[in-house]
This record gives sequence, structure tokens and C-alpha cells, in this order.
Amino acid sequence: MSPNPLSPAPEVDAPQDEQESPPPACVLSFNASDASGAGGLAGDIATIAAMGAHCLPVVTAIVLRDTAETFEHETLDPDTVAEQARHILEDVPITAWKVGFLGNAEAVSAVAEVLSDYPDVPLVTYLPSVAWIDEDDQQQYLDALRELVLPQTVVLVGNHKTLTDFLLPDWDSERAPSARELAVAAAQSGAQHVLVTGIQLPNQFVDNVLANAQGPIAGEKFERFETSFVGAGDTLSAALAALLSVGAELHSAVSEALSFLDQSLDAGFRPGMGNVVPDRFFWALPPADEEDGEPGFEEPEPEPSPKMPRRMH
Repeated sequence: MSPNPLSPAPEVDAPQDEQESPPPACVLSFNASDASGAGGLAGDIATIAAMGAHCLPVVTAIVLRDTAETFEHETLDPDTVAEQARHILEDVPITAWKVGFLGNAEAVSAVAEVLSDYPDVPLVTYLPSVAWIDEDDQQQYLDALRELVLPQTVVLVGNHKTLTDFLLPDWDSERAPSARELAVAAAQSGAQHVLVTGIQLPNQFVDNVLANAQGPIAGEKFERFETSFVGAGDTLSAALAALLSVGAELHSAVSEALSFLDQSLDAGFRPGMGNVVPDRFFWALPPADEEDGEPGFEEPEPEPSPKMPRRMH
């Protein structure tokens, strides 16, 4: 007997994936826990969320610090670091990595092994200053990073002085090395690009340059802020990783990440007695010229455009 065409079709539960919108891009971040919320995993989570992606935070160490200075850090067992990542990677597909402070050379080795299993996922490596670590431990850490993580790095991000000390420790010229010279040194260890920040320029400006061994690719010049910040490098590198996670071209991703950082710093706040912390959700703040008072009945104005970074064109 043929089916009745007027009979209602049987109800079939659609797969959950078809009922929901696609999830945001996921970025796995290897970084330390920082109770100040300025940098480390807290900074990565806030930044990546503000960029519209989802952060998968893997704790690599615990940094004891406030908003003014770093005191010391506690390392985690390397197997614990690696297992955090492997468990989530078996469940959630990722489209970018962010590497921050890993704690010690053993953790660097464990993280590098995880990274090597996903060679097609772009890696942004941020190099903070580790001058507060014991000198021998510091050297072992940097050597491991250079040997194991840089060969897998698409963009190495760092302050001009920090990158110089790391990549060109024997530099003795009175002239500071250029971004290209730093990129050449990074390429010798396998890193494809460097994003050099804080290059001092005359007239109260600083330069930020993306370069590879062939030369500069992109860059932005910003006014120098008359205050000290903490967490800027983690903010920039996490923003860049989030943009790469959705397939942005590198040069445009760098430009947008720098713009995001500049606006985050411009809206920064001082939660304690130390340095200023970037406000990664600056775009959610009310307009600066908004006046208090009873709501009026004027014709609604168009949505304000995002705050423009203070940059030189």
C-alpha cells in the first residue's frame, strides 16, 4: 500500500550541528597563570574572546606577580602540561596556537612535541622578558625555545630589546638592529616572521614592524603613551593568533592586531598601585562624550564607528 501523501512526515531530530550556528574558531594557548589578569592566560582569554574566537587555555606555570613586578614562578610537571593539551585536542579542532611563557626547558620540550603533531596549524609565539629567572634556568629555557619552538613558529612576537637579546646576543654595534636583521636571525632558527614592537623613533613615536628575512612586510607607527603597561605583548600576540585562526592574511592580521592593541592601551586602566592593564573590551565602553541625564526623545543617531587608534599614516 502506497503511503498517504497527506500524512504528516515522521518527526526526525535534526543533528545538533544542523540546528546551531557554527562555533567560533578555537585558539589553543599555552601560557602561565597570572593572577593580575594583565597577561598570561587571563590576558589571552580576554583578548581572544574580544576578537570573537574561543580560547582553550593550557596552564604551563604559575607566575607570582602583581601589576608592578614579577616575583617568581612555579613550574608544572611537563606531562601535566602536555596532557591538558592532548585531552582537549582529541575533542576540539583548533585553527591557531598561541605560545606564551612556558615555565622551564622541560615544559618547552613537552609543548613542542604537542605542536609538532599539528604542523598545519599556525603558531604565534610571544617572547616576554624572562630577566627575573635565575640566569642558568633562563639560558636553558631560551635555548630550548630557540631549538624546539621557533622552527614551528609562523610569527615570533616581542619587544625590540627582548628580541635583540634573544636573537642577537652578541650584537655590539651602536646602531640598534633593524627588524630585518632580527628576522634573519629568527629565520636561522626556523621562525618565518618576526613582529618587532617598541622600536623607538623620534618625535614621541614607536614603530612596530612585521618582517621576514627578505625585509619588512607591514608595520604601524603609534604615539608613545606616557605611562607603563603590563600585558601588552600577550594582548598583541593573542589578537594575532585569533585573527589567523579565521584565515586572515598575515599582513592584514598584523595591522588589525596592532590597531586592537593600540585601542586597548588607550582605554587601559590601573586596577592597583602598579602598571596600567589593557582594556580588551574597549569597544563595549560608552562613548567618551556621552552625557549623563534623562533620556531624550531625539531621533536616534547611527551607531558610532569604532574608536580609531592613534597612529601615523
